Amino acid sequence: MLKKIILYLKNLDWILFFSILLLVSFGLIEIYSVALGQGATDLLNFKKQIFFIIIGFILFFVFTFWDYHNLFSFSNYFFILGILILLFVLFFGVSVRGTRGWFYIGSFGLQPVEFVKIILILFIARYFSSVSLKLGSIKHIFFTGLAAFIFIILVLFQPDFGSALILLLAWLAMIAEVGFKKRYIIAILLIMSILVAGAWMFYFKPYQKERIITFINPSSDPLDRGYNSTQAIIAIGSGGFMGRGIGFGSQSQLKFLPESQTDFIFAVIAEELGFFGVILVILLFIIFFYRSLVNLKKIKNDFGAFFILGAINLIFIQMFINIGMNLGLLPVIGISLPFLSYGGSAMLSVFILAGIMESIIIRSKINY
Repeated sequence: MLKKIILYLKNLDWILFFSILLLVSFGLIEIYSVALGQGATDLLNFKKQIFFIIIGFILFFVFTFWDYHNLFSFSNYFFILGILILLFVLFFGVSVRGTRGWFYIGSFGLQPVEFVKIILILFIARYFSSVSLKLGSIKHIFFTGLAAFIFIILVLFQPDFGSALILLLAWLAMIAEVGFKKRYIIAILLIMSILVAGAWMFYFKPYQKERIITFINPSSDPLDRGYNSTQAIIAIGSGGFMGRGIGFGSQSQLKFLPESQTDFIFAVIAEELGFFGVILVILLFIIFFYRSLVNLKKIKNDFGAFFILGAINLIFIQMFINIGMNLGLLPVIGISLPFLSYGGSAMLSVFILAGIMESIIIRSKINY
């Protein structure tokens, strides 16, 4: 057993691991900074985040050492479990900021949709690895799309538009990357455009329309719906090249910037560590994605390759949307920054993703 663990550790992608470790460290420093600057002497969120990270690393190594082939066998059961969990949270979950998508154990909250994202990637990876994609059959788009649609509808009922969008984009990215004909992709985009137009006319409520309008022009309502985006842009702009210093960001420390430990932690980094700190964070993400893609090319197992591709897509989409939110380029839809934002469910889910990725990488190296 010990020899096997040593063998796995030798074949671990340590560059990938340390990029994650450094990203987590950046987030932890800023969560501490914000908590201290805002007078939270108990540092409760900081202590919780340390707990989440410790559990995250434990899960990372559990999934790293566990044979990922077992996930292939159980992926359909996980899919059913995902449906049941989303149904359960709709009826028995706790509402947070108008979204019934949480379970609470004491002061610790669990958001099931974060783990459903992994389940969707598992399901799609298993499906694509079990069929012939060379024929480019539209039925493959239909079956995987139906699976994604079931999750998306249940998440929209919460309602959690941000997570529903992530699930949709994760599915679309996989469809676009595996080689389906372009006309299928165009047809999907057209159908989505029609659905969005229909939703705008018959489904979206006035406050949701106002949020979209404010996104297009945040300055039209800078003190209400455009406030978060406006303050994030001010924080980023005030950081300069080297930043104001940890604990000295006026927007984050004086509570001008809402959700500074979660949705807008990137703005906090930009304000306190400046352009230099932003470049370091982006560089760490680039290293993470680069090492993931380098390993992806070496994976011979179809299921493993599709899973890593889906995991890369999922983390990149969330990173891209979060940074876009902070820069005022995308609407504020409550998406956390992977590995950096405060939050247990999101943190644990990306550690599980990374652990499964390492399991695939290790076993591809030792011809398991």
